[in-house]
Amino acid sequence: MIDTSAFQGKKAAYFTLGCKLNFSETSTFGKMLQDMGVCTVKKGEQADLCLINTCSVTEVADHKCRQAIHRLVRNNPGAFVVVTGCYAQLEAETVSKIDGVDLVLGSNEKANLIQFLSEAWSGRLAMSDTGCESLHRFHRVKTKEIKSFAPSCSRGNRTRYFLKVQDGCDYFCTYCTIPYARGFSRNPSVASLVAQAEEAARDGGREIVLTGVNIGDFGKTTGESFTDLVMALDKVDGIKRFRISSLEPDLLSDELIGYCASSRAFMPHFHIPLQSGSDTVLKLMHRHYDTSLFADKIVKIKQAMPDAFIGVDVMVGCRGETPECFEETYCFLKSLDVTQLHVFPYSERPGTSALSIPYIVDDKTKKLRSKRLLELSEEKTRSFYSRYIGREVEVLFEKAPRGKAMHGFTDNYVRVELSPADARPEYDNMLMRVRLGDFNHDKTALKVDGIWTK
Repeated sequence: MIDTSAFQGKKAAYFTLGCKLNFSETSTFGKMLQDMGVCTVKKGEQADLCLINTCSVTEVADHKCRQAIHRLVRNNPGAFVVVTGCYAQLEAETVSKIDGVDLVLGSNEKANLIQFLSEAWSGRLAMSDTGCESLHRFHRVKTKEIKSFAPSCSRGNRTRYFLKVQDGCDYFCTYCTIPYARGFSRNPSVASLVAQAEEAARDGGREIVLTGVNIGDFGKTTGESFTDLVMALDKVDGIKRFRISSLEPDLLSDELIGYCASSRAFMPHFHIPLQSGSDTVLKLMHRHYDTSLFADKIVKIKQAMPDAFIGVDVMVGCRGETPECFEETYCFLKSLDVTQLHVFPYSERPGTSALSIPYIVDDKTKKLRSKRLLELSEEKTRSFYSRYIGREVEVLFEKAPRGKAMHGFTDNYVRVELSPADARPEYDNMLMRVRLGDFNHDKTALKVDGIWTK
């Protein structure tokens, strides 16, 4: 039985690192706690509860997690500190030994956050001699034992809602620890996700982003398919836009591309992980496709949706990426009709099979390769944006700080800027037709040249 009185009047601080899925989950945690009577701290206030949702995709991410924990403990003396997320799952014992941490929740336990807090605040949760909650036994679970699914459909501080449709991954790429952190692929039913989207629509939501670890793998738990989910969500009244956060190329079916091209609400916007444009490196990574399949998917998207925004994940400096392999990647990416590259350097992850690959790329080379790809990305993005100067488009605007420019996105994810002089609070979460002008000062958006309809 949960003691709700233990939550009343408490103030919470939240900190999230990592992917959109983490941000969605943190937002859901915040809503759950708000429903129990916990409010979010304001600037200058001290928290009674600190919740840190961690990432472990790179060594840098691990370091940032530790920094965040230390900072929140230092700035909120006496607060009850909870750490969850991938770093908490993979390094539970390390996290539990950080001074000030009270509760460490792995992938199986985070769905029961409220229950654990209730027991802790009512004195029913056993503490170790160090003052840390003794839940280590929960974190020493095998990947196959991570089975819980924590639903999440939350807006947080943004206009867009993020709907968690899937968790876990069965791929076990050689460089990645995500399956160990989040378990095997699993998902709720299409019907339950449609119900969450309908609730978001009733709350005034206009746009929903589908999130997960490997969302194209949707259906393994329920015998449904990702296309089934897309077709069902497309019928949800009130939601004007759906976006697919990231989709593995081998799971991006021709059927799905065709459906999105003619759908009511699924936007011409795709984010597809490539990781390497070298077939040699893709084999070393144990990826499930080659460059020929990837290029074919890009062509098919552009044939069906010529204006589609296509983002691509690419990793540089992984083990086995010789200079020749990197040049293959660069030339391959340059040849593709894609819009933006999400470039990140390879980071050694303990326990991964990539550590057995003998060829190692030094940090200086990684930085130089990243720089070249980021310059290529900027060139492609600006070229894509330039095509829309002077066009009339529909933009969903997001709330801006008072006196600052408002920003929003077109259906195909072109970022748009509305000057402070023209911005209005009532434009937040509003779809508006505008004419696009030239680039803004830092060339990260196109300026509004005229509001045609409101």
